[in-house]
Amino acid sequence: MELSLAHPAIKAFMCGSLSGTCSTLLFQPLDLVKTRLQTLQSSMQPGSARVGMVTVFLNVVRTERLPGLWKGVSPSFVRTIPGVGLYFSTYYTLKQNFFQDRNPGAIEAVLLGAGARAVAGLFMLPVTVIKTRFESGRYSYGSVVGALRSVCRTEGPGALFSGLMATLLRDVPFSGVYVMFYSQTKASLPQEINMSTYAPVANFSCGILAGVLASLITQPADVVKTHVQVNPQLSTAEAVKYIYMEHKLKGFFSGAVPRSLRRTMMAAMAWTVYEQMMAQLGLKS
Repeated sequence: MELSLAHPAIKAFMCGSLSGTCSTLLFQPLDLVKTRLQTLQSSMQPGSARVGMVTVFLNVVRTERLPGLWKGVSPSFVRTIPGVGLYFSTYYTLKQNFFQDRNPGAIEAVLLGAGARAVAGLFMLPVTVIKTRFESGRYSYGSVVGALRSVCRTEGPGALFSGLMATLLRDVPFSGVYVMFYSQTKASLPQEINMSTYAPVANFSCGILAGVLASLITQPADVVKTHVQVNPQLSTAEAVKYIYMEHKLKGFFSGAVPRSLRRTMMAAMAWTVYEQMMAQLGLKS
């Protein structure tokens, strides 16, 4: 089937998958460093010296060589290709059904982004769990399929959905807030910029601003999610209590810098590539 004959939602899926693949490959090292920082926090004794992003980065390069920064990229791809595609196709479908003749307002944009992320996040959670374990360095899985089999055999299928609540509390608000800031910032740009060759640069800049704000707001949920997925015996409430008792409020912002950099750059690139590809296909994103 030629791409030009495909349903618009399928085109949105393909554009989203390609944009997510590019951004994941580029920014996977930041995700690994973020996960290692949060995993180290869970095993540190109170009063221990604080470990920073640069220290973790250099330690990974020294002990695992440069390719070690891309550990976990396989499950990231397995998650990203269908996950980002599903997110953008759901987003496109919802927008066409409810906002075909106008741009959504601020609150409507929050609901639109949150709804699309909830669908994609629920379907892709098992791969997210495996990806987090790959990056943590605590597990010696040989492959994504092998990891899935191992978890199901030793912990039961329910372990693949560990951290569901924390994941949704992180990703759904992030997407909602991101889409709101992104769409409202883009709408404030002069029309001549949107129609010029500088449109991709303007879109990317709007994406960076939206990503920074959304990342900081949802950082605590990301820390809780990592603790639950690396330590499946913890419930979400127990993880929150543990982090606060051991590290106080600052513990909820562990790994904030690499996560903010990664989420911001990934989201900005994904949206920019997605919108440019959709425009090439003659579709309004």
